[in-house]
Amino acid sequence: MSSTNKNPTINDVARVAGVSKKTVSRVINRSALLKQDTREKVEAVIAELGYVPNPQARALALRRNFLLGLLHDNPNAQTVLNFQEGVLDAIRDTEFALVVRPVDRHSPEMLDDIRHFLEQQRLYGVLILPPISENDELAALCREMGCGYVRMGSAQLDDDEHAVASNDREVVESAVDYLVEAGHRRIAMIKGPTGFRSALERYEGFMTSMKKHGLDVPEDMIVQGSYRFDSGLAAAGELLDRGERPTAIFSSNDEMAAGALHAARQRNITVPSDLSIIGFDDSPIAAHIWPPMTTVSWPIREMARAAGLKLVAPTDEGAQAARFPAKLVQRQSVAPAPKKI
Repeated sequence: MSSTNKNPTINDVARVAGVSKKTVSRVINRSALLKQDTREKVEAVIAELGYVPNPQARALALRRNFLLGLLHDNPNAQTVLNFQEGVLDAIRDTEFALVVRPVDRHSPEMLDDIRHFLEQQRLYGVLILPPISENDELAALCREMGCGYVRMGSAQLDDDEHAVASNDREVVESAVDYLVEAGHRRIAMIKGPTGFRSALERYEGFMTSMKKHGLDVPEDMIVQGSYRFDSGLAAAGELLDRGERPTAIFSSNDEMAAGALHAARQRNITVPSDLSIIGFDDSPIAAHIWPPMTTVSWPIREMARAAGLKLVAPTDEGAQAARFPAKLVQRQSVAPAPKKI
């Protein structure tokens, strides 16, 4: 390399590695169309020469910016934050950046707005949170525009390349089994909002367990919530003001479970000796309230990291995972069912 050329170029890398410029470009862009030994050889030369790819030039060649978009219309701020942190784990030490874009799933212009956003930002790919991840037209729009995408869900929404999913139905079934094993028979549910696949999956898991144990579920033992604290407070208030109140409540997320705990305290009902409560998410609020909340740990950060890697490093081992089992975390908000209430 000439002494007058201080910065190595992609041509220098190709010459030293004995490959074409196109092969070097594929290594830089993490193409899956390469043998591992070729990739390792080129990466070694890049490190040896200290070559730094020009992100502007790469973006121009790919007709894409090195931006990932996070599309969401989710009322749970903690879910959005946890997913965002997982994506940032995936793109740390890369040239990629993350753009967060809230949308309105109820708007008839939602797809047109997203199309405009994709055209304007020239995104490398998008990560789509529920419930809009359940919209097949949105996935079709991404394919039409040649924009990579990964959908997150409480059930498998797409092929493994384009989805990360948890096992909400099965883990909620096991959570309700745990309540039944503790002697509870009058178990109520604070359901998630209509239009969320997570709400449906968790409801189905709840009902599967109750039916398996031969337990009736009166209609008034299922109360709708919105995944927000205030809705949990109101829903639990309805349940606890009845003549024959439940001895246990399963809440479809931790925020509503915290609202249920507050509702119990307002009525001098002690958790867990008088009322057991289980939440879902294992968000910080679950561990920090008193008593600490038994809940389902949802591996959202791990799901988000895998989703990000599926877009920016599809050959990475971490990008291959598509299913992420949640698990019950037992704390102090569950006790054996009281003999009398």
